[in-house]
Amino acid sequence: MAASSSPARFQPLTRGMRRMLFTASALVFAVGVPLFLLTARTDTFFAWTIRSPLTAAFLGAAYWASFVLEFLAAREKHWAYARCAVPAVVAFTGLTLIVTLIHIDTFHFDAPALFTRLGTWVWLAVYASVPVIMGALTVLQLREPGATPPREYPLPPWMRATLTINAALLILFGLALLIVPTAVMSLWPWALTPLTGRAIGAWLIGLGIAAGHKAWENDLLRGRPVMVSSVAFSVLQIIALLRYSDEPDWGQPTMWLYLLLLADFLAVGIGGLSMLRQTAQKSEFRIQDPDF
Repeated sequence: MAASSSPARFQPLTRGMRRMLFTASALVFAVGVPLFLLTARTDTFFAWTIRSPLTAAFLGAAYWASFVLEFLAAREKHWAYARCAVPAVVAFTGLTLIVTLIHIDTFHFDAPALFTRLGTWVWLAVYASVPVIMGALTVLQLREPGATPPREYPLPPWMRATLTINAALLILFGLALLIVPTAVMSLWPWALTPLTGRAIGAWLIGLGIAAGHKAWENDLLRGRPVMVSSVAFSVLQIIALLRYSDEPDWGQPTMWLYLLLLADFLAVGIGGLSMLRQTAQKSEFRIQDPDF
């Protein structure tokens, strides 16, 4: 009798990519601290001064949600379960570097306090290096031998359609904020400047890419880091709104569209995680690699 062929070995997450994701998660967590907790002190504890506490808190919440995404992705064994974080991170960091260079005269490179100056130069160094390093690591990762696990937990049609629509809207509006911020800032629920508008635009594009990637993967397990990050993003943004409820124009239609987006993120995240939990109770949760 002919010997049966050995099962395929799944493509592992490389050591370099794992370390980069852990490093990036630590960096975004650190950046989120002054933005979310010290919203009124960005003149000292951040790379540029943000006059709006709600804008600072929004950015801080986005950074902390990104920490969740990258940290969970770094803990995965296989590339297929971690890769949903990578394109979004590369795009966001590259776009944020462009935003920094456009508005470089407003950054704290000449601040009186040494701590502030040092932090600003670290900001520039991080955003100049992370997209290059992660891009190179992605090339090496794609060359790593191994098969891709099959899709065993496909997204329900409503979730995939919602993610696709979210991705398109977030990327389009993010591009508008990046390219012509003064023309579209009035559509945002609270006041922005060209710099903060572009910074938020970079985040919207990153969020859109993550949502689109999850829809493309079409698997609950592969999208788990995105789902947990979506829940974190929504909860943190709601906390920010409650802290600074006097800033938004609650009568503006886009304010309610913004709240709808947060509810959408919550529904997709909690719904997907709940489906995974139910699946785990019925069958083996993980696809096992032969050499696991």
